[in-house]
Amino acid sequence: MQGLGRVLWTRASFRPAEMSLGFSLVRSEQLFSRSAARRRMEDELEPSLRPPTQIQGRILFLTICAAGIGGTFQFGYNLSIINAPTSHIQEFTNETWQARTGEPLSDHLVLLVWSIIVSLYPLGGLFGALLAGPLAVTLGRKKSLLVNNIFVVLAAILFGFSRKAGSFEMIMLGRLLVGVSAGVSMNIQPMYLGESAPKELRGAVAMSSAIFTALGIVMGQVVGLRELLGDPQAWPLLLASCLVPGALQLASLPLLPESPRYLLIDCGDTEACLAALQRLRGSGDLARELEELEEERAACQGCRARRPWELFQHRALRRQMYAYASSVFRKAGVPEAKVQYAIIGTGSCELLMAIVSCVVVERMGRRVLLIGGYSLMTCWGSIFTVALCLQSSFPWTLYLAVACIFASILSFGIGPAGVTGILATELFDQMARPAACMVCGALMWIMLFLVSLGFPFIMEALSHFLYVPFLGVCACGAIYTGLFLPETKGKTLQEISEELHRLNFPRRAQGPTWKSPEVIQSTEL
Repeated sequence: MQGLGRVLWTRASFRPAEMSLGFSLVRSEQLFSRSAARRRMEDELEPSLRPPTQIQGRILFLTICAAGIGGTFQFGYNLSIINAPTSHIQEFTNETWQARTGEPLSDHLVLLVWSIIVSLYPLGGLFGALLAGPLAVTLGRKKSLLVNNIFVVLAAILFGFSRKAGSFEMIMLGRLLVGVSAGVSMNIQPMYLGESAPKELRGAVAMSSAIFTALGIVMGQVVGLRELLGDPQAWPLLLASCLVPGALQLASLPLLPESPRYLLIDCGDTEACLAALQRLRGSGDLARELEELEEERAACQGCRARRPWELFQHRALRRQMYAYASSVFRKAGVPEAKVQYAIIGTGSCELLMAIVSCVVVERMGRRVLLIGGYSLMTCWGSIFTVALCLQSSFPWTLYLAVACIFASILSFGIGPAGVTGILATELFDQMARPAACMVCGALMWIMLFLVSLGFPFIMEALSHFLYVPFLGVCACGAIYTGLFLPETKGKTLQEISEELHRLNFPRRAQGPTWKSPEVIQSTEL
């Protein structure tokens, strides 16, 4: 690239790249001294202090589990546990109102209050998504996940004492708080894991967020069974049980390393970055990965963290920009006694496909899984709609409709459930990544809020055609992915940024011109 020099080195030798006319000698000496100093630090480490490969794999695995159990697991868990006590909380709401005013609520108002309780969760998620960016930049990825558990503790207290206090408003506030917690963790956890994982495993590690989401959904469905905490008297404990995964994260995550990229690029702490890499990678040769991190750091020199609205203003970034499960099964004709077990089946299907997609994502790539998942969801949704329309004439279409629900969940799990969480980490550089996660998270939670609030009324209005709006979303997702999304499998984050720059500026032969003052101002949103 004309006007840009690059210093390449390995453990055994140092070989300067070819330099074009006008390359700054001072900048070359700075890069050389920084690379040489890092190599000496790495070589001076005692061999006995370097963890073996087995320990390295264990540290990375524990990092995934500690981030996931208090992160996207909480999202899935709190999304599904609200389904089991639906009738109990509605009865409690009506009884509480009658005790206060002497008159019961009408059925329509009970449904409205219940819709508000359910929809406050994604509304809190929206606030959490907007909060995630500043937290990730100022506190770091790991500390943000730890601080986030404050919302979980407060929500658990509200849930646990709501029945005794005779206040359904405490349930509303608790749902808002666990939503904030979910919004923060849904954005920061993929960022943390994606920045901590090696290039070869980045997709699979980031897909673990989808696995923990599906696992949380299944656990919430199981714990909500009538035989466990789904009893009419036990629903406060069911809602307050979100405290358990939060406590597990608080006990385990402080023992694990921070994101090496954050430590080097945002904080400028070379020693801490190297120590984190040593714990995550073990005794392997870190020279190449350190070189890639140094290149990304040089590219981000002098750049501050992007603000969310700047992603739409900047041409180089513009391109990459279960709560009602029982009602759906009842609409399909499933007997009431079997609904709770059918719901567990859907969660199990999503968990199974999340595990499968984690295995195949680095082989098949992101585009194939996304296009295939969205296309299959469009197909099964169309068949589901036809089956509902023919249900009165052909009773056997009941089984076809239920099969389509499971097939749609499987299709969602194999691609969109996990791959969409990777994209914000891979398609944006270190300076734009927090803001990109804020935008993606905000859009997701806004849509979830609208669906949570409006789905009961959509189901009444559209009847057999309730799935048609989602068909349009799935079809648009498949088309957009096929036309605009580049493949990111097996590429470094810097290579992905350069490819997106070529796509955004096709007429320019040269890459982006980066300013490079010495101080990295990346702590401002």
